[in-house]
Amino acid sequence: MVTIGEGEKLMNQRIKALRAFGTAITILNILGHTILGFEQSLAQVFTAVFTAYLVELIIEFVDSKVNKRKPAYHGGLINKIDFLIPAHISGLAIGMLLFANNEVLPFAFAASLAIVTKTIFQVNIQGKKKHFLNPSNTGIAVTLLLFPWISIAPPYHFAENIQDEWDIILPLIILMLGSMLNIRLTKKGPLIIAWLGGFVIQALIRSIFTDISLIGALLPMTGMAFLLFTFYMITDPGTTPVKTSNQIIFGFSVAIVYGILMNLHVVFTLFFSLFVVCLLRGCYHFIKSLLNHKKEKLKECRVCAKELPL
Repeated sequence: MVTIGEGEKLMNQRIKALRAFGTAITILNILGHTILGFEQSLAQVFTAVFTAYLVELIIEFVDSKVNKRKPAYHGGLINKIDFLIPAHISGLAIGMLLFANNEVLPFAFAASLAIVTKTIFQVNIQGKKKHFLNPSNTGIAVTLLLFPWISIAPPYHFAENIQDEWDIILPLIILMLGSMLNIRLTKKGPLIIAWLGGFVIQALIRSIFTDISLIGALLPMTGMAFLLFTFYMITDPGTTPVKTSNQIIFGFSVAIVYGILMNLHVVFTLFFSLFVVCLLRGCYHFIKSLLNHKKEKLKECRVCAKELPL
């Protein structure tokens, strides 16, 4: 059980991590649309971001009225900005990663879904109700499932307009910043190591038991999309475990599911593997919460039975 002091510490740490995430993904999108070669239109990006803002605000407003409390965005400008950072991150991630030709509505759909799932899919984790589905990843994964004509942004668009030494410098910058962010703020170093180690292991197993070469199985690790997924998607502070052992299990599980889905010839495997693991984690905590509730009820019944007069 997390104490009040530990809870405040974790909350402050989470806010700092979200601010860093939000700043990093904003800078990446600005560079992407001015220098790197992102191919989505600005209309699509703004649609995703402002839809995420709007849905987040509406849900919080309604919930605050129903529960007769002040909305979480109540207060000064800093508090309002902090409230919208998760929606900002989800909107930019969706705007950066989805590719729907010249259509705008799929971005609004994915962003809406990303925010709504945070309210609908919640379980009791360490005595507190929390959402368990990675918002942006869920919005992307479900949109890909429902609309087969929609795809993920082509890998080359992350570095389409750069060349020579920048082909090496840019990934190194993302690697260093991502490492600093996740080691110092999110504390997700064990999760990243487990994910990378598990990825290598599943690649080795697939190269032994299938006709794919080891180099071919490891090739995704050299791409920008893999780097962004590793340091900015899978490490989401709100939907990943805090305890080191649980982080290792989570990261390794995503790699295992990735290997299974690849063997089943499932496309967009990174996003679906994370979605599956987040869903399984939510189911685990839901069942655990039910069992704990039944134990408490049984304990209360036993106490009442002892107190009844003979």
